[in-house]
Amino acid sequence: MANLQLGRTQFGDPINAGNLLSEAEALQLLEDWVPNERLRLHMKQVAKLMKTWALQQEGLSETAAHSWWLAGVLHDADWEKYPDEHCRRIIEELEMRQIDPAVIRTIACHGPRHFGVEPETTMEKMIYVFDELSGFIHAAALIRPTRYEGMDVKSVLKKLKTPSFAAQVNREEIQDAVSRTTLTLEEVITFILNNQPEVSISA
Repeated sequence: MANLQLGRTQFGDPINAGNLLSEAEALQLLEDWVPNERLRLHMKQVAKLMKTWALQQEGLSETAAHSWWLAGVLHDADWEKYPDEHCRRIIEELEMRQIDPAVIRTIACHGPRHFGVEPETTMEKMIYVFDELSGFIHAAALIRPTRYEGMDVKSVLKKLKTPSFAAQVNREEIQDAVSRTTLTLEEVITFILNNQPEVSISA
């Protein structure tokens, strides 16, 4: 396994605060870098959760919430193309494009054990909270005849306690991420179930 530690905790230039890719630019980058449709879906799901949280729970404006969306939609952009350099490549790309350091650092925070960057802001903490759990819940939905319909918190918790299901998902990281907030695991699962199902591959 490659060493994914980034070796730094500061990213971008503060002078670029507020500089963001448009939605179209971000989605084009996704198309260019991520051939895997399922991976693109995961990133769009995390982006949806991030933006909705920013709007509904943080009371942010659409413009401010776009930063959250952007971090979510690009957090795994280099995972498929450059697996041994994840997430170094997307960080370098965004730094080259002079994107807001807050967005770049949030991407660097989505796996503190892997990248060595500890989440500090709410945006940084929430991408860590949503990343693994979003993918896990989607995997659980895919094996149900009705997919997300009728899925509840209890069924997700049961799957989490089944080590053989989605074994690649690190349960300890999910617990660690949630523990860094004032939320409960049940609250996060409820939020995901309420907002994730509407995101489709074509979205």
